[in-house]
Amino acid sequence: MADFGTRTALVTNALGYAGPPAVSALLGAGFTVLVHDTSFEDAERWEAFRKQNPNAVWIQETDPELLVKAAWGVTGRVDAIVSNDHFPARQTSAVATSLQFFRDTLEALVVDPFSLFQAAVPMLKKQGGGNVVFITSCRTRAPISGATVADAARAAANAMVSSLAVEFAADGIAINAVAPNFLYSEAYYPRAVYVESAKGREYILDNVPAQRLGKPEEIGELIAFLAATNSKFLTGAIVDFSGGWPSMAARPIE
Repeated sequence: MADFGTRTALVTNALGYAGPPAVSALLGAGFTVLVHDTSFEDAERWEAFRKQNPNAVWIQETDPELLVKAAWGVTGRVDAIVSNDHFPARQTSAVATSLQFFRDTLEALVVDPFSLFQAAVPMLKKQGGGNVVFITSCRTRAPISGATVADAARAAANAMVSSLAVEFAADGIAINAVAPNFLYSEAYYPRAVYVESAKGREYILDNVPAQRLGKPEEIGELIAFLAATNSKFLTGAIVDFSGGWPSMAARPIE
């Protein structure tokens, strides 16, 4: 078998949200990084990603059981799984929201990551444990009108992480979440609106104590830490990555 290094990580939905910085940080930490994203079926997208991450290995399977089998087939073990889950967060009145959109959101943010974890459990147990990092959100700490669907799905995902951590702690499977808000990404906080627009920059100044968006490389560092740590006693944590938000005292009253 080829020498793939000492540790292997699988990053799902690697092209969006916290995927790119997670891949970059894990490669920098010496991992063999296996990447999954249905968008890679577009040859140009895969080629562009591969040029930025030349050592990443594309896992083409999409069915959870087949994906897990293919991932473990590369090096014989997967030390860390980064379930990087995202879906459009539309701000819409509850009465105007279609049930199908609600179902699609839950499928992407709760059911799909659960399915992947469920498929991976036998392999994680067989190898003696591993680290699982779910990328969720801390947006539910300050709910806003029109965000019922996204808030419900993210709350469910965080609750799922807490329960899974309890169930599998004795198996040496550490399960944690990184829960961002105000992370720069074109999916949620696009540059045109929140960096290049004066109105968007003012919104950030008014709401984020750090007075800026989170940098992708910063969340990548956090993900890599949770993926690499040998401390399986660190489990069940929902780590906010939000620059101090929410805070009613983000800016002093003058």
